[in-house]
Amino acid sequence: MNQRLSVCTTALLFLLNSVVFAQLPVSKQATLIESVSSAEVMIEATGIYNGSGKRDSQKKKDVKKNGMSKAALDAKKSAVYFVLFGGTDPLLSSEEERQKFGEHEAFFFNNDNISNYISYEDLAVIKKVKIDGGKGLKVVKRFKVNKGLLTKDLESRNVVAARADLAETIGNPFIMVLPAVKKGESPVELLRTNLQLKHAAAVIESYLTARQYDVVVPEQQESMDALNTAQMELGDREEDYAYQLALSVGSDIYIEYSGAVEDAGYGTKKYALVVRAYETTTARLLGTETGYSQGRKGEIMVSIEEAMNDAIENVLSRITNYWKTDVEKGIQYKLIFNLSTDFDEDQVEEIQFAIMDAIESISSSSKENIVTKQTVDYLIWCDPQKYDKSSKVYRAVKKYFSNEETEGALRKINVNRKMILLKVDSE
Repeated sequence: MNQRLSVCTTALLFLLNSVVFAQLPVSKQATLIESVSSAEVMIEATGIYNGSGKRDSQKKKDVKKNGMSKAALDAKKSAVYFVLFGGTDPLLSSEEERQKFGEHEAFFFNNDNISNYISYEDLAVIKKVKIDGGKGLKVVKRFKVNKGLLTKDLESRNVVAARADLAETIGNPFIMVLPAVKKGESPVELLRTNLQLKHAAAVIESYLTARQYDVVVPEQQESMDALNTAQMELGDREEDYAYQLALSVGSDIYIEYSGAVEDAGYGTKKYALVVRAYETTTARLLGTETGYSQGRKGEIMVSIEEAMNDAIENVLSRITNYWKTDVEKGIQYKLIFNLSTDFDEDQVEEIQFAIMDAIESISSSSKENIVTKQTVDYLIWCDPQKYDKSSKVYRAVKKYFSNEETEGALRKINVNRKMILLKVDSE
């Protein structure tokens, strides 16, 4: 009886696995053509259908009757498969997410659901070729895949972390969008006076708000005046102006972009845009992409939007991955301590040890960047449940430092969302 039950169970599992496997595309060949909007991408996909039947004649007859519709369905599945797994920035970016997805393959690749994810199918067939001596058919078509709906279904089945859950845990990342500038130029002034750069920023900000990120618009003249003064005092020293501005307003990430018009032949012009995303507290590059528009006469604003759509999608995917990593490691803060020159060598060392102990006591992990006689520079990652605000980090560090009874008094210079500037004066 147990042996018969075991055989039946094995047969049932084999049948279920066969059903799931049958849902996956045969081809799995596809290419990204363009990002149409914040929710849709255009994919060129290949579909393959192998005729059924015992004899070759039956297979050829089946291909003649059903080949086109079946191969087109496989192309749809290949397009969705590419969005999930292919390219440089797939929706399923980690091994854990791919393993979770395996439990839901049948749902996503069900014939009915596949059609829901396809928002547009090009009527024209780019390529149609009989294979295996007429016993199979290969077609190439273009489709628009609703990436937004696909993401929503992945989140509802806990395959990927839902944006709402991430936001509840760590808060939405604050992002600022700035044009790249030469030394001494004001990015805010360029946004005010250059319509092309302003339009490019608006396209990025539209993407960000559609994805429910918090966007910081850096048009406070007071901040710019302060930075201008600081830059004048620094003289000829090369400064990352965008980075300073991002720090001053407390953004987590800043996106910098630059563009140029290029000759596309036959009297037409195309627009090329380079988009880079940086982690504000470290200036670490999170992602960079170049997007191009089609060649056309005039319509420069349309070309800018097209080029930006081509570039921004993958950059935002990397920002999302950064956000997920932040949740796993904890909220990141940058702490910089400036020590007064009044302290002698022994007092400096005592204060440095107190600072290091305070950091270790509140952080889940930390990175020591710089330790000199006057400066202690750290990156720390904290439990978001305890330290969801920079002010809480400052209070905890100050409390711990005070208990150490050193010769110094810890005070704040500036505390914003991610950056905490402190000083230690003699009491």
